[in-house]
Amino acid sequence: MAEQSILRVGIAGAGYFGRFHALKSFKAERENLIGIYDPVIGNAIKVGKEAGNVPYMPLDQLLQSCDALIIAAPAEFHYELALEAFEKGRHVLIEKPIASTLDQADHLIDLANSRGLVLQVGHLLRYSAEQKVIHERIKKPLYIETMRIAPFKPRGVDVSVILDLMIHDLDLVLAIVPSHIRKVDALGASVTSEFEDIANARVTFENGCVATIAASRISLKTERKMRIFSEEGYLSADFMENQLVMIGKEKGMPLPGTNGFRREVVKWKDHDNIEAEHHAFVKSCLDGIPVLVDGVAGRRALNAALAVIKSIKESRERMQVSGLLNSKTNSF
Repeated sequence: MAEQSILRVGIAGAGYFGRFHALKSFKAERENLIGIYDPVIGNAIKVGKEAGNVPYMPLDQLLQSCDALIIAAPAEFHYELALEAFEKGRHVLIEKPIASTLDQADHLIDLANSRGLVLQVGHLLRYSAEQKVIHERIKKPLYIETMRIAPFKPRGVDVSVILDLMIHDLDLVLAIVPSHIRKVDALGASVTSEFEDIANARVTFENGCVATIAASRISLKTERKMRIFSEEGYLSADFMENQLVMIGKEKGMPLPGTNGFRREVVKWKDHDNIEAEHHAFVKSCLDGIPVLVDGVAGRRALNAALAVIKSIKESRERMQVSGLLNSKTNSF
């Protein structure tokens, strides 16, 4: 593709995230949003009106006209939409998860690499201010705890809470821990949907690090927290308060009687993560900047999420065989 200063963008999917992507793309200096596709044409028209009267386009026409496709459709359609985009020579920003299976993810990665196209996966929190603060302080984590809970919303129930919410923290943990997964033990329950709505996973890495990750979309309140024990010290972050506390030896106020440890309190200002994600995507497409969250990162997060889902299934089967759980019960 010839060098250019503006990226012609199409969006596939006019739902919750598709609307956000459309509004950001419409306002972005180096993007020209040319059209929106959705099988429910009325949804595409409605979102298009909000984003500068951008028209609905059938998918074939959209792919003929754009340089890059943003895929914000339900997860089950990610693979086929990305496949069509790559076959037309278009760059792709795809919402998480990258695909439904590892084989699909591998195929998309191979296609992007062989055709010199950008494949960016929408693990949005990789672009957040909070992650920069954590990565600056933690290099060798030993134990990690994360909690992500939220009240029920109809959005996202086409997949389990693992692929809806937990995959964010799985990706963040994988970005911190420089090791492969050795073992996953998990439990989960479906409450309001046919998939798990609450889950807890214990992930053990080859290097010995352990992460405990909890996620729920049926809670009475919203909480997002992380605790990390590492060689550098102890870090506790509250993402709803935009604050972390680090107990270490490098920075902060001295703690008397602790053999040189200090207490550092860090606050950060949120920025627009979707805007940052778009900016990174454009830089990769037009300027050749390496992709921060590429297909390999997306596949790694998917692999971890599928391992959690598999472990939940195995745990449930063991409970049913032992009589601890009724075989007709679809919880835990």
